[in-house]
Amino acid sequence: MLPLEGLLVVSLEHAIAAPLATRHLADLGARVIKIERPEGGDFARAYDQRARGLASHFAWCNRSKESLTLDVKHPSAHAALMKLVAKADVLVQNLAPGAAARLGLSYEVLSEHHPRIIVCDISGYGDSGPCLEKKAYDLLIQAESGFLSITGPAEAPAKAGNSIADISAGMYAYSNILAALLERARTGRGRRIDISLLESMTEWMGYPLYFGMDGASPPPRTGAAHATIYPYGPFRTGDGSSVLLGVQNDREWKVFARQVLRRPELADDPRFAGNAKRVAHRAEIDAVAAEAFAGIGGAELIRRLDEAGIANGRINDVHDVWAHPQLAARGRWASVAIPGGDLPALIPPGRRDTGDVRLDPVPALGEHSRAILAELGYGEAESAALAAAHATSFASPQS
Repeated sequence: MLPLEGLLVVSLEHAIAAPLATRHLADLGARVIKIERPEGGDFARAYDQRARGLASHFAWCNRSKESLTLDVKHPSAHAALMKLVAKADVLVQNLAPGAAARLGLSYEVLSEHHPRIIVCDISGYGDSGPCLEKKAYDLLIQAESGFLSITGPAEAPAKAGNSIADISAGMYAYSNILAALLERARTGRGRRIDISLLESMTEWMGYPLYFGMDGASPPPRTGAAHATIYPYGPFRTGDGSSVLLGVQNDREWKVFARQVLRRPELADDPRFAGNAKRVAHRAEIDAVAAEAFAGIGGAELIRRLDEAGIANGRINDVHDVWAHPQLAARGRWASVAIPGGDLPALIPPGRRDTGDVRLDPVPALGEHSRAILAELGYGEAESAALAAAHATSFASPQS
């Protein structure tokens, strides 16, 4: 039995933050019913077709869910939604600010008749304050939280290559929902959870904020190198490859100088005694490293680093990660079905193997509408009437 089996999660979700949170709940066995618009559904379905015909974001965040299409503004569809929510343990939503409350889905309203319900609201800026009505896309929150200011090369800021603000909010939603379930087991009552993308990313900015507090200079942008520890970043070798390495303390610096740079006289050079001095003299270290590594390839540099016990890593691209030998050796890849095929999927961190996690299909739009409406007491004629009014839609089950 998986940890969350028997729990019902209803989610009015789109894009990344809420779908990622609920997918993790589904991984642990919760039944997740995803409410989508009859026309088009979650707009993330249309981002691309790179995952064997499916949008890559959608494939990542939506396995093991059931898709119920409802036009929640249609009176009959709204009534069906409220019947479903009355059965739910958890309601998650990342609609526009105020939209859920206008639909009668606020915790204050729902908890009057359903005191055990947990309501998780995800928004860009939270439910109050001067930014309440502002749109909050991932890149905008990367900027507002200060993340862009410390990321990229010195000459220009750069966004993260992934939707890091959405991911941070999704993971805080997930962890807060798990905590609320534990609390409910003790108290018998649910709670409201208010997740803000800005607050989630600001929490992740803790070290740079403290580093630059009280008017001090913030960490400089240094590309792929570490801003405040050195040497810690990528170094080119004679065959054109790059190896990322990290020296964390004086002991490691001495070993690095002797065994990797093959410059033993630098081990006790006062210019490099202590991390602060190494950061101040990074140009000299770069020059020495460039000379030392010009005559060797990436494989030889990694061999020296491993032999010396210095942390290192290859700068892999996505194709390299699919074939990463460590993931393969640990059996971390499984498979999930998608409409018309299947996809590889990483077994979630912390779960042992495929028997320890739920890996059900990614749903087609409206695939479960008919069955869920029947569960709610709707006969075939009533469901057909909803479909005729474009308040729901039906898709064929996957083969």
